[in-house]
Amino acid sequence: MENKAYIALGSNLGDRFGYLTQAIILLEGQEKISVINTSSIYETDPVGYTEQDQFLNMVIKVATSLSPVELLDTCLDIELKLGRKREIKWGPRTLDLDILLYNHEIVETEKLTLPHPRMSERAFVILPLLEMDPYIKLPNAREPLANDLLRMPDREGVRIWKQKNGEDVFALIES
Repeated sequence: MENKAYIALGSNLGDRFGYLTQAIILLEGQEKISVINTSSIYETDPVGYTEQDQFLNMVIKVATSLSPVELLDTCLDIELKLGRKREIKWGPRTLDLDILLYNHEIVETEKLTLPHPRMSERAFVILPLLEMDPYIKLPNAREPLANDLLRMPDREGVRIWKQKNGEDVFALIES
């Protein structure tokens, strides 16, 4: 599995932790995907549509032999399996899976844009991503992503909810 991708996970309906856990298990259960790292879980205030419950957010790193679009299709399928309904833009959801980065590639199609177009504006994405790779840079970026975080006004809306224990990828799931 030669490709590396970072995927953001979020949930603010029902058993939020359960949906994150199930999503990781379903991704790991795919023949062409291997989960190789997970961040801690953060509780975050909603962004965009704010009349909703707080989210649990995290980022995972996967190795995959899928193309970016195949990985997206897999993520969308898992969202549907776990009850995702798209009724309100940025509204409540059982699960949201967003591909943030795929290798160091830039992809722009009708279906998929990579890096994720709003990731550098969202502390709830950058904090868990930097936890796994503090020196990560976006493709064509002049400076590390950590510098974007310093300029963000919404960092206070992101709080640690469950600290990752040790180095085991599934430490979050087993505890």
